[in-house]
Amino acid sequence: MKLTIFAATGGIGRQLLEQAVAAGHEVTVVVRNPQHLPQTARPVRIVTADLAHPDTVALASAVAGADGVLSGLGQRSAADRGVVSQGTQAITQAMQAAGVRRIVVVSAAPVSTTPSPGRPHPPKVDPGEGFLMRTLLSPMIKIVLHGVYADLALMEDDLRASGLDWTVARPPRLTDKPLTGVYRTAYGRNLRRGLFISRADVADLMLRALDQPATIGQAIGLAY
Repeated sequence: MKLTIFAATGGIGRQLLEQAVAAGHEVTVVVRNPQHLPQTARPVRIVTADLAHPDTVALASAVAGADGVLSGLGQRSAADRGVVSQGTQAITQAMQAAGVRRIVVVSAAPVSTTPSPGRPHPPKVDPGEGFLMRTLLSPMIKIVLHGVYADLALMEDDLRASGLDWTVARPPRLTDKPLTGVYRTAYGRNLRRGLFISRADVADLMLRALDQPATIGQAIGLAY
């Protein structure tokens, strides 16, 4: 497939890039600083762009002809507040301009119960979470990282309103452990006792989802 990967210098983005190249896909990467890109086994097309100040024409060129778009956008610091929702909006607008439909992005497990303008009354508890997660861990995490999850919830709003063929991956805590390809998934909910998953396995799911029609319009919980 012909793929365009955004945020390919981040933790999940690097895994997407490595796995996509290893699988033989034709890859374009869109990054703010190409010097931070990892070495790859085969050359990739590089487009330099800052999603905080997007150039719609350049982004449309980056996604033109793609069979799928993958986004590993995430907030790395307080200075990045809003980067995921703003960046994803720029990506979806570029895709609409280029006539590209398929997109898979990474979000986070707590977003399932995070209010947003497009989803003001989400479930108070996620149906897949156990008692400890519902009553203690999830509320604490959401208090500490409220801004991060609010931004991700806005991003998911934009995807639902875009008219594109979208899929959202909602992992719990991320690790740097190696790819296993063995993990649990659930549509529209999180997973009981699902506390961890590696960035490599999140990337694996995102790439697998690209050509799985059943994942379109779905938020997928995943964990070990």
